[in-house]
Amino acid sequence: MGVQMHFSNPDIQAKLDQWAADTGRPAEELVEDVMTNYFDELAEVRQTLDSRYDDVKSGKVKLVPVEEVRAYFRAKSAARRSQNS
Repeated sequence: MGVQMHFSNPDIQAKLDQWAADTGRPAEELVEDVMTNYFDELAEVRQTLDSRYDDVKSGKVKLVPVEEVRAYFRAKSAARRSQNS
């Protein structure tokens, strides 16, 4: 006999119950799959962030100052507005 899954949030519980009913899979199996995928994705994101940090730290990638980014998008927005006028 499997473990009964219960969430205190009724919306999550309803979604899990519906998903289990729709797929015919036990709720605990669905939650285990979700958690496994979540941890795999989290590890991948962490690896990407570590790599990007190393690139910035080594000088391989140059950071763009926020004011430069704002100015770029303001100019782009102004150009688009003038085209549509």
